Amino acid sequence: EVQLVESGGGLVQPGGSLRLSCEASGFSFSDYAMCWVRQPPGKNLEWVSSINYGDTITAYKNSVKGRFTISRDHGKNTLYLQLNNLKTEDTAMYYCAKGGLQNGACDVGYALQSRGPGTQVTVSS
Repeated sequence: EVQLVESGGGLVQPGGSLRLSCEASGFSFSDYAMCWVRQPPGKNLEWVSSINYGDTITAYKNSVKGRFTISRDHGKNTLYLQLNNLKTEDTAMYYCAKGGLQNGACDVGYALQSRGPGTQVTVSS
């Protein structure tokens, strides 16, 4: 059974930083693409960032490029998202999701099938 548990969210002022973590179990973490999606208040899920199985390909939503960094620790079966220079529009529930095998996709569709309980990020002064 796929299990994903996010942590690291919180309340931060604009310009601040957070590091989100996602502990994965129940599947071969190193064989799958992974991603982060988020759901702002009152809005639908939106893709934020993804990484392929070998960590050689990363992708980001335009609005977070240069501010967010996705990474993973295969030894700990953990996915990370470093959030820097946070903006009020980054306020959302953040979820990690298991994507397709190897260089497969990871997007909202995958997140709808399998994601963790989420971690709340609130950016406010």
